[in-house]
Amino acid sequence: MFKATPNPPETDNVSPYESSDSKKFHDAANRALDHYLNPTPNKTEGRKPSKMFMVAPDMDNESLLAHVCESLASASVMTSDIAAYVEAPQRHTILAIQQVIMLAELAVNRMLDNVDVPKPAPHS
Repeated sequence: MFKATPNPPETDNVSPYESSDSKKFHDAANRALDHYLNPTPNKTEGRKPSKMFMVAPDMDNESLLAHVCESLASASVMTSDIAAYVEAPQRHTILAIQQVIMLAELAVNRMLDNVDVPKPAPHS
């Protein structure tokens, strides 16, 4: 049996990108997709950090650890105080943050215990 029409029927090749409006839309869509899916690298990467707030390079490890320990203790107290003023869902989150701070404080305290502090030479 012979068919008079081809399978599938022949049609004119109509592209949605042939009109100027469709071409502009297609270009805009590609730019939007590239913006989110292929972002250009940040031009500020590789820049040097600001020296406005810098730890003195000659600080000894014990002093740095002591400062970290005091900062963590302060953060723990602040989160505890805030937790007293908020309701249950937020309170649980704040108390979880306080627990993480306390664990970090314990680790820093252990590091301070392990720091070898040079003992002064005995006077003769």
